[in-house]
Amino acid sequence: MRQIGPDGVETLPRIAVDVPGAPAGCRAALVERDRWEWRPVDGGDPAALAQRFLAEHGLALDDLARPAGRHGAHGVCGAALYVSAAAGALLTGGTPGAPTPTPTLPEVAVVVYGHAVARRAAGGAVRRPAGGWWLGDWAPSWTSRQHADAVRAVRDAIGRGDVYQVNVVGHAAARYTGDPLPALARLGALPGARYGGVLTGSGWAIGCASPETLVEVTAGRVLTRPIKGTRPATAAGRADLLASAKERAEHVMIVDLERNDLARVARTGSVRVDDLFAVRRWCDLWQAESTVSAVPADGLGLADLLRAVCPGGSVTGAPKLAALEHIAALEPVGRGAAMGALGWVAPDRIDLGLTIRTAAADADRLHLWAGGGITWGSDPDAEVAEAAAKANPLRAALAAG
Repeated sequence: MRQIGPDGVETLPRIAVDVPGAPAGCRAALVERDRWEWRPVDGGDPAALAQRFLAEHGLALDDLARPAGRHGAHGVCGAALYVSAAAGALLTGGTPGAPTPTPTLPEVAVVVYGHAVARRAAGGAVRRPAGGWWLGDWAPSWTSRQHADAVRAVRDAIGRGDVYQVNVVGHAAARYTGDPLPALARLGALPGARYGGVLTGSGWAIGCASPETLVEVTAGRVLTRPIKGTRPATAAGRADLLASAKERAEHVMIVDLERNDLARVARTGSVRVDDLFAVRRWCDLWQAESTVSAVPADGLGLADLLRAVCPGGSVTGAPKLAALEHIAALEPVGRGAAMGALGWVAPDRIDLGLTIRTAAADADRLHLWAGGGITWGSDPDAEVAEAAAKANPLRAALAAG
């Protein structure tokens, strides 16, 4: 059912390039030139190593305040960049959390793409194993009661003054047979999936339906769009979200955290909130989103940018380092491909999505993560229900076909 590479390693079939954030006009003509993957056993600073690898391929990202010109029709186009939540925690000096349930996935991956001489038909690289698609039942890594108990533990920590907010995430896995890539690609078609797309490697694949911008650098500004606050996508749900003092307080707390993150890499006095608590739709949910932007400081490189924004504040909490300690203590399974970064980097543009609403495949299982931010006003049962509501559209898309 699966390819066996020349080194004898079982690999997933490849699809045409569909990396989140890749230039739409180039996707059908992109070919992989080289890749670099990092795991903790490799040692070194993965952010610095990634920046160096990109520079070796003509993608200089050492001064984002002075972007290079646009790429031409020939040569290197740009690169996919993936950073796991665990790698992000290490970059910021925090606790990486429980072991990942997807050890075949790297913690950081950079894939450099160039333009093919002749354009390929989109999807022409898909190889579909015989036997069709089958997805088994989802097995969660904790029960609803354990999830609710974790929410209570966070509320207790808030009561002690240890933290103000902590994002709690659950995991589930399901066995599959057939080709997982079309299933993962379906996630990108979900309504509101700003960072819909797929990234593949040897024995692993990531499918993303994220609506959230972790960091974007374009037109001389660096920005982030944190999402925090969720309700059903009904008229009553929208009104309830706009009127909720609890959701607004939780949201503003993360906006302040993101302002501080950007201030570390911005020109002094340039950080601003462009949009606050705007209600957007993702599938059958309303979510509150803000936009925070700044002018990048002179000499800001990709490595320092990643250290400042990873992992995203909306999926950690405040203060960030203290929240990471509680996450590591409470979550029984690592976040794997979720709650990290995935997108496109090039000298003229960086666009990385936060990998919420994200699934991953290894050789025989699909993995899915979902959760939410916990504050003093959180209700444990409501938080469990919210995580399920976020996961349900992804489960339905993955099971289709």
